[in-house]
Amino acid sequence: MIDFKNGSIFKLKKTGTFRNEKDVSPFFVTNEVFISEYQAVRDYVIFTNKRVIAVNVQGLSGKKKDITTLPYSKIQLFSVETSGVLDWDSELELYFSSAGTIRFEFTGESDIVKIAKVISEYLL
Repeated sequence: MIDFKNGSIFKLKKTGTFRNEKDVSPFFVTNEVFISEYQAVRDYVIFTNKRVIAVNVQGLSGKKKDITTLPYSKIQLFSVETSGVLDWDSELELYFSSAGTIRFEFTGESDIVKIAKVISEYLL
């Protein structure tokens, strides 16, 4: 599992497409739909209509992957910080009773409001 406590901030950039579909889509459940994908250097995060899927790429070849799923239904509350005029970054903090706080930091353009809306549909 990804160590969210020591590496809780991921600087993520939107990929624009579902570039890592072959790695993640086999884990999708019935009626699960891709929303967006964000990538750090090698690691990446997929947002669907049901959960966040965090992928930690390991090893020299990058063939080994640690995949962590964070279902929206298990989130107790969340916080969103949108980008501003001088601060282009946005942030998403998810609060889980068992895993604690998980924070994602996005650079550049992001669908943070769309993601927040999907999460809200599960929490409200």
